[in-house]
Amino acid sequence: MRAAFHDTAGPARSVLRVVDVERPEPAPGQVRVRVALSAINPGDMFLRLNSTPQDFQPVGERTGRIPHQDGTGTIDAVGAGVDPSRIGERVWLWMAGAGHPWGTAAQWTVIPSEQAVALPDGISDELGACLGIPAMTAHWCLHADGSPRDRTVLVAAGAGAVGHYAIELGRIAGARIVTTVSGPEKAALARAAGADLVVNYRDADAAQQILHAAGPVDRIIEVALTDNLGLDLAVAGPGATVVTYAAQPEDPTLPVFPLMWSNLALRFALFLTAPRDALLRAATAITAALREGTLTPLPVRSFGLDDVADAHEAVESGLIGKAVLDLR
Repeated sequence: MRAAFHDTAGPARSVLRVVDVERPEPAPGQVRVRVALSAINPGDMFLRLNSTPQDFQPVGERTGRIPHQDGTGTIDAVGAGVDPSRIGERVWLWMAGAGHPWGTAAQWTVIPSEQAVALPDGISDELGACLGIPAMTAHWCLHADGSPRDRTVLVAAGAGAVGHYAIELGRIAGARIVTTVSGPEKAALARAAGADLVVNYRDADAAQQILHAAGPVDRIIEVALTDNLGLDLAVAGPGATVVTYAAQPEDPTLPVFPLMWSNLALRFALFLTAPRDALLRAATAITAALREGTLTPLPVRSFGLDDVADAHEAVESGLIGKAVLDLR
């Protein structure tokens, strides 16, 4: 089969190449998936740039890794212990390349059966490919400190992938959703996702806009803690929780007394190390929302497998929406 591949760390155009490798066979508890779309996340950039020799494993006769965690496809083989009736099932995939080298940027991948989740009838490959890390991170951030029902939740970067699903999943869970964006195009995307209030965080009175329209917020889902901590503190209510799921080049300086004054809780959330039961609950909730028709795709930009470096560079340049490799 053909697959994107790298065996060193570095810039996309320097290290990524497309190679022929032996088609994998599913191990016990795994399924093999004929990949339709391979979705690309910012975390894939981090893994490519920061892989060490210990991260590279055998891929057929090569040693390296096939990138990407998310995607969609159809199960065409199952390992021991997996119900053979799953063969032919369309699925969405999450955390495909975690702990082993078979990511989704290939014509076939192998993955634990529970990480290949059945796509309900009528759900497009494009929507399925947008889920994975973004939607499951959003669910984990929303629910890590209990139900957000009847809470006011501030979602930073509501037009981003995690932000998009935090808005939609938060509304499903009964939360009031405030979100921040950086311009009109992103504001339109956040409103379409269902945000109750959209504020441009570059406005000098952004905090006042939020407090006037929504009051103090109970939970903040944060993508840029270093840049946004001042705004977060300005709008957080007593006992609020800030959940941050991404790192910036410079760590924040924490103003301890203001954090103490608000009895504020600061939580860090990393998808790859989130509790397994929380991830499985997220997958179940996301699939239920798909059945109800309450989740929508991000804007999708498709690339061919041979253009994998272009796709990575598009993500690095701040592409709005989701970049995918189309392997259909």
